Amino acid sequence: MAIPITNCQEIQNSSILGLGVYRPSRVVTNDDICRQIDSTDEWIRVRSGIRVRRFAGPDETLIDMAVRAGRDALRSSAVPPDQIGCVIVATSTFPYQTPAAGPQIAHQLGITGSAFDVSAGCAGFCLALALASDVVRGRTASHVLVIGVERLSEFVDFTDKSTAFIFSDGAGAVVVGPSDEPGIGPVEWGSDGSQAHALTQHPSLTTFRDNPMGPPPTVRMDGPAIFRWAVSEMEKVSRSALDRAGVAIDEVDAFIPHQANLRITEAITKRLKLKPATVVARDIVEAGNTSAASVPLAMETLLRTGDSHAGDTALLVGFGAGLTYAAQVVTLPAAPQHS
Repeated sequence: MAIPITNCQEIQNSSILGLGVYRPSRVVTNDDICRQIDSTDEWIRVRSGIRVRRFAGPDETLIDMAVRAGRDALRSSAVPPDQIGCVIVATSTFPYQTPAAGPQIAHQLGITGSAFDVSAGCAGFCLALALASDVVRGRTASHVLVIGVERLSEFVDFTDKSTAFIFSDGAGAVVVGPSDEPGIGPVEWGSDGSQAHALTQHPSLTTFRDNPMGPPPTVRMDGPAIFRWAVSEMEKVSRSALDRAGVAIDEVDAFIPHQANLRITEAITKRLKLKPATVVARDIVEAGNTSAASVPLAMETLLRTGDSHAGDTALLVGFGAGLTYAAQVVTLPAAPQHS
């Protein structure tokens, strides 16, 4: 007969308690990008909405950016490092297979709890947020630090007209902890591996190892396929996340989708038929596509500019490589106090 195992019996609520971001200081314009591709500022704006993006400095690592964002999130939440029982880092651009970025970031922040990475492309932050919420709700850890961070400028072929202007760098972080009322709704998540070819790294690391004089691994994307999939499927995913949270579409104060492309954001917004007063994040115009960092960065922009406020109800949607997706309804935290 199996020995009874004691486990947590009481589920608690979870919320986002603090937010922090880091945006590199180097601003890269469309004209800068066009020096290596046959394009124009107008062409890029029409197809993506992007005006400028930010790239990390030559000595600025992914870990550096993550630590800056994580430190701001801890400060904003007023949760000390010794109360963080878990760090989850969403990234696809950490340049080492092992060790993961998470433990190194945790160490620099003075955190000794569990730490690991999640590789789920542009859906990474929303997936990591769902994991963090369940960790807190199940009392596996009292508080969790979630960080979405990317240094995509290191993995872009700047002669490839289809991707050179899209991707950028940055980091966003939140502290998830217990709360009196539910502040993070159930996640609606999934994947479609049949379309794995739509967004890839090419060549593979093994191919590059065998042919080091060949092209290095960079991002490759089938833009039209991603557009069709995101517009048709993310409306359904968004509605399912709202239904699971018991929130009506006209109760949404802010819509914060992954900042993939302004045309995708506008198309999904139109299909959802959001109320006119709902604020829609359009951070891509000034930040480009920062993959796993885009949702927290866009959240911070809305709070910093006063377009959204602490306590507002927001619908988050992440989608990208895999293809993967995740969406949830959250209560927004206060705007962060930057260092």
